[in-house]
Amino acid sequence: MARIRQFDITPGIMATGKRNAITDVSGVQVGHVTLSSGDVNTGVTAIIPQPGNLFENKLTASVEVINGFGKSAGLVQVAELGSLETPILLTNTFGVGTCSNALIRHAVAQNPTIGRATSTVNPVVCECNDGVLSDIQAMAVSEADALRAIEIAQSDMQEGSVGAGAGMITFGFKGGIGTASRVMTLQGREHVLGALVLSNFGRAGDLVLPDGRRPDPRVPHEDEKGSIIVVLATDLPVDHRQLSRICRRAGAGIARLGAFYGNGSGDIVLGFTSRNRIAHRPAEDVSVVERMSDARIDDAFRAACEATEEAILNAMSTATAVRGRKGATRPLLADWLGARPEK
Repeated sequence: MARIRQFDITPGIMATGKRNAITDVSGVQVGHVTLSSGDVNTGVTAIIPQPGNLFENKLTASVEVINGFGKSAGLVQVAELGSLETPILLTNTFGVGTCSNALIRHAVAQNPTIGRATSTVNPVVCECNDGVLSDIQAMAVSEADALRAIEIAQSDMQEGSVGAGAGMITFGFKGGIGTASRVMTLQGREHVLGALVLSNFGRAGDLVLPDGRRPDPRVPHEDEKGSIIVVLATDLPVDHRQLSRICRRAGAGIARLGAFYGNGSGDIVLGFTSRNRIAHRPAEDVSVVERMSDARIDDAFRAACEATEEAILNAMSTATAVRGRKGATRPLLADWLGARPEK
């Protein structure tokens, strides 16, 4: 599996983190459970934003809905309160309820007072529809799969046709999970912004590579009715408002590749920072919040755009072939890039 830079394609101009991955943000881990059997190609991807008890020590978070054709869970409360209190699970459309239950059980195991002596918990699950390459009616994802993805999460992560990305399609090619990161400096200190995408969007024939080429997967050019979930992680000192603005710029990275956010596409960005943690039981009435100057936020805007664009391309270039329901399959971008395109 080759990442997009191995094909001499370099999206953007900013420096990347060590892994060029969302896990370049200290404390972030990712785990996949992949289910591939017969007509089923699906799974769960878990993003652990930070170690420890997230319910008791929440993260500042934000949501940007570019086009809301989706069935995710928990986003309304994240948008309203600006906080994240569980790991993030990615899965297929019919797995959202199951994964929500798994996150609730995970939180209650750590915090037995949830729903009794204190508030309920807000599980965050995002989805894309993998029904072309997987039998979505099989309802294959289990709570055990979701909990296992959380359990095995680590800093070194896989990309392509893994976890929630097993059955995804992008611009007519095989899609999936991809990641990238960008580095910036504030007052002499290095900061990281990383992106992870569940890429399942784009009309076949619309893809435009950073070098201007337009790969054609030679499949029917159907209406745009896929989705993409972008998760942005950073260690920048930003507040909820600034994080919302940064999330909005991920849309520029999606659009650079040729997307126009079709009517049937669910395009959602969820972001969080490891700074400005929010105590479930604050000791004081007033909290101190660190925030970068808006005069310097352009670097974060560019980072969100570039990391999202490269994460999508990595999802496509590392994807491996699957054969799904009724023999359905999709070509690989890596095969197209590895051959000389016809003139």
